[in-house]
This record gives sequence, C-alpha cells and structure tokens, in this order.
Amino acid sequence: MISVNELSLYFGGQDVFTNISFMVNKGDKIGLVGKNGAGKSTLLNMLSNRLKPNHGVISKPNDLIMGYLTQDIDFLDGKTIIEEAQTAYTRLNKIKERLEIVNKEINERTDYETESYLRLISEFHDLDESYRLLGGNDIQSEISQVLNGLGFTQNDYNRQTTEFSGGWRMRIELAKILLQKPDMILLDEPTNHLDIESIIWLEQWLKKYTGAVILVSHDRIFLDSISNRTIEISFAKINDYKVKYSKYLELRKDRIEKQIQAKKNQDKFISETKILINKFRAKKNKAAFAQTLIAKLDKLEIIHVEKEDIGSMKFSFPPAPHSGKVSLTINQASKSYDDLDVLKNISLEIAKGEKIAFVGKNGEGKSTLAKMISGQIDFIGDVTLGHSVKMGYYAQNQADFLDEDSTILEIIENAISEAVTVNPRTILGSFLFSNDDVSKKIKVLSGGERARVSLCKLLLKPYNLLVMDEPTNHLDITSKGLLKQALMDYDGSLIVVSHDREFLQGLTQKVYEFSDKKIKEYHGDVNTFLSEKNLNNFKQLEISQNDNMDNSRLKISNRGSYHDHKDKKRKTNKLKSQIRKIEKEIDKLSDKLKKIDLELSDPIKFNELSSEKDFFEIYGQQKNKLSQLEKKWAYLVDELENT
Repeated sequence: MISVNELSLYFGGQDVFTNISFMVNKGDKIGLVGKNGAGKSTLLNMLSNRLKPNHGVISKPNDLIMGYLTQDIDFLDGKTIIEEAQTAYTRLNKIKERLEIVNKEINERTDYETESYLRLISEFHDLDESYRLLGGNDIQSEISQVLNGLGFTQNDYNRQTTEFSGGWRMRIELAKILLQKPDMILLDEPTNHLDIESIIWLEQWLKKYTGAVILVSHDRIFLDSISNRTIEISFAKINDYKVKYSKYLELRKDRIEKQIQAKKNQDKFISETKILINKFRAKKNKAAFAQTLIAKLDKLEIIHVEKEDIGSMKFSFPPAPHSGKVSLTINQASKSYDDLDVLKNISLEIAKGEKIAFVGKNGEGKSTLAKMISGQIDFIGDVTLGHSVKMGYYAQNQADFLDEDSTILEIIENAISEAVTVNPRTILGSFLFSNDDVSKKIKVLSGGERARVSLCKLLLKPYNLLVMDEPTNHLDITSKGLLKQALMDYDGSLIVVSHDREFLQGLTQKVYEFSDKKIKEYHGDVNTFLSEKNLNNFKQLEISQNDNMDNSRLKISNRGSYHDHKDKKRKTNKLKSQIRKIEKEIDKLSDKLKKIDLELSDPIKFNELSSEKDFFEIYGQQKNKLSQLEKKWAYLVDELENT
C-alpha cells in the first residue's frame, strides 16, 4: 500500500530521520513507538503529505484513501453534527456543487438548440450518473449508520458541535474518517480525549478493520490490543518488529543486551588495535602493518547501544506539608451552564493522604468538578479545603497556558520560588531537558515535551492536595510510568481524572464514576470499578433486595389487623411478580442489544446490518423499549420498598 524508500528529514542541523525504509501492507496494524520528540507525529505527517522529506520517496497508489486523526485537532465551529459528517464526502460534495451550478444555468437558458446548451445537458447527465454510482443518494443513510454506531442519537444530529465535549468531537472526526471508507488509517494519540468505554469500543472496531493502521499511542493496553507489528524510532533510524507491542519489548531487551556485548567486544578490539598501532608505528619494518591497522579502524562501523536513547525522567513530588485529617469536603455542589445541568448536589470527603480517581463518559462532569475544586469556575454549593491544605492543579490543557515565545529555561526561572534552592537547569535535567534543550522556545516543542515542562512547574512548590486532569496526555510510556510511581510515592492527597486504565491500576483507593449528573463511589482501583460494572446486573440487584426484604420481614411487629397484613402481603407478592417479569424482559433485551452492539463494532458486519431495511429504526426502538422497562422496574422497586 505504501513504500517508504531512503527517507531523510532534518531541521536545521538536527537529523530527524536518516535513510529510513519500510513498507505498509494491507492488514498491518503498526504501533509507532519512541520517546517524546523522536519523530512519531512527524512521520505520520509525511505519510499524509502534510510534510515533505528532504530526501527519499514515499510511494503509494493514486487511488489510496487515507484517513488521518491528528493528535491536536483544530475543531471548526458553526456546523451541526450532521453538517460536519457530510464534509467527509469531498468528491461527492464537489459533484453536487457542480450539479447545482449546471442545473441553475440550464433553467436560466432559453437557447435550447445551441451546442453549448446541449453540452450543459450532457454534463448534467454525466454528473448525475457519477453522483448516483458513487453512492450520493445513500449519504444520509450511511451517516446515520456510522453516527449511531459511535453512540450518537437522532436528537444529536442537528445540535451544534460546540455543544459537545472534546471527546465527543473527537468521535465526530473519527466518524468522518470511517465515512471516507479509507484503505489506511493514521491515528495519533486517539485515546487522549476518549473515555474508557469509547476506548474499548475503538479497540474492538480496529481489531476487525481490514485496512492498514499506523497508530501512535502511549496507552500500553490499547497499543498491545491492536498492534501486530511495531516500528520503533530511535537515533533517527527505525527498527521494524513484526510482532505486537508486548512481544516487541521482549525482543528489544534481548537485542540491546546483544548490542551491549557487541559494543564491549568492539571497544576491546579497538583498544587492543590502538596498542598495536602505537607499538609498531615507529618501527620501519612494521610501519606498513600499522597503517593497515589504522585503515581498518577507520572503516570500522561503530556500534551504538540504543539504550542510550531511552531517557527517563527522574523526579519525585516534594513532601506534602503538614495538614489536618480532612483534605477536602464537598457539600451539595451543583453546576449548570444556562439550561444545561452538568452536576447536581455532589457531596464527598477526601481524607489526608487518600488517592481517588474520577472516571466516566466524556461530558459527564469530571473535569467540571476538578475545575470547581480548584476554583476555576463558579458553582452552587460548598467546596472547602481542609486545615492548612495547599492545592496544586494540573489542567487537562495545562500546556496551552505556557508562553509560546518563552524558552523552557525562562518558564522555569519565572515560576521558581525563593524557597527552592535547586538550580533550574538541574530541575530541567530531571525532565530530560539538558544543554541547549533549555533554550528551545515552547512553540517548537512536541506535545509530550510541553507536558513535561508543565509537570516540572508543578513540582516547584510543595502541595498536600494535587488535582490532576488527564496528566498522562502526550506523555510517552516511560515518562508516564515514572509519573505514576511518583504519585504512588507522594504522601499527600490526590484527585486524578483519567481514562488510562494502566495508569490508574493500583494508583487509587477509590473510584468515583460520573453519570447522569451524579457520582457513584467504588472502593478499590480501576480494575475493581470495571469488574463491578460488568457484574452489576438486575438479577444481582433482585437477590440483594429480596434478602433485604426478607430481613425486614423478620422485624415486622404484630401491629395492625390480620386483614392489613394480608392485603399488604398480596400487594407485595404482586409487585415482586411484576418485578421478576420485567427483569426477565430486561435480561432478554439487554443480551440481544449487547450482541447487536458487538456486531456493530465489526466493520464488515456493520455494513451487512446497515443494508437491512429499517435496521437502525428497529434498533432505536429496542433501545427505547429497554429504557422504558428500566424506568418501570425502578418505579416498581420503589413501590415495593414503600409497601
């Protein structure tokens, strides 16, 4: 599909790529890896023709359709979801525009016998035929199928895209790519703005996708789940492994160990050869031999150990200052934007040293509550910091607040406090910025490098409560692991908003799920939360509620008449019977919809189902029916508890 031959790229005097070559074939699911700033996004930009190499050739078929989901999308406002989705049909839209122009001209003309008029008629018929053959009459149907598959409803179609959170707008961009029916998809950090459920959906879709995928991601689980090949960028070269990410790590470790041994042997050979050269250079009868050894050393290709290219941040959060037993108390806090309620009557308490995670679908209020806690936005209710609590806040777009025209060193020097005695260059060195790096301006840095600068700023003051909103966005896998370890060692309280499953594993003692303007508490880390979500079904609720009802019955006193008890029992039995009946319907319909949802995540099966008449209309009706059944079930349970 794509052939990259002897490609080189350099900026100024720095080599980004040096004579790299590889091929991408249909069905390849390539994980593109390397440290921040290695050139992963740059390579994707070259493959998509957004950036030209200095040397080399990228060959691909003229009819190759490529979809590219960039790391930082500049969303354009002013369109509804349906209008934005329609922009995916570039060729059809051009034909439609020309059709409208030609049609208007035909209607205004009266010279029906002229040659120019007949050419217009012929052009109109050709355009109309092309529009029909390319599927122009099926556009609305296809858009509905894809948007429904990505979780949008019919009611969302005519809403402005600005009404949606970043994660949902990312889904709109993804929908546009799917509507293009690409042969290849380039994905640059696609999980940065997606919630956990969306990431799992995208995983399933990409596994079934028959085209080629080149993926940059710092989500280890996501990367390992999808990839069947790994290309590593290191020292301006590439190393191509025909294995998934987890296997690549094993093979890479083995190769580096061999490189280290080969390097030792080479260094030994060079040292011994130099001794011989010095020994025989001054002797006339051995001078020619010495020159032969010198020539041999000059031709020797020096072995580089790739381990040197894997930089690791070395940092830890300053010890948390002494504070009271409670770090934060939230009481009946609510937030609305005009008529839109985001959060209602939220209450929680965080003890000193406690670490909690905020999870849930995009748009449910996780970042909103983080902003409320940090005083970034107005709200109704109370948010109170504990005694002597000093809070540090890391926003989801923290890197955007950096002055683009300042250098890295200037940013840190301006932020450093008098209490910090460490040299700014030493601090920056811990974040992989050394020598001339500190003189780089913010505007030339990659997303990961900007994130490291923002984290470095956060460490300049001691806090006993950290509120971090998506801190792993843009960080490479190594840096992310070190951040996690630093947070685990941190002795203060932590609130972290994240969708990164691996990052959250073992990090927190509690998880708060955001849904329907409320929060629900889970004790444990993200694995506990995901496990409980899978087990939480109506049958278990029924069992627990029946047990509660049986226990309650033991406490019923003998007050009231025999007939009152009999009527109450009759009503109770009737309600329980109705609840059991509805639960059976819910279980049956839920299983059916889960099966359909799984099929919809398969691109091939998706096309088959979407061709069926009224499929999505029936699908929507079944979802509505399930919603009504659940509401009825909740009503009957309330009735039963109050009986």
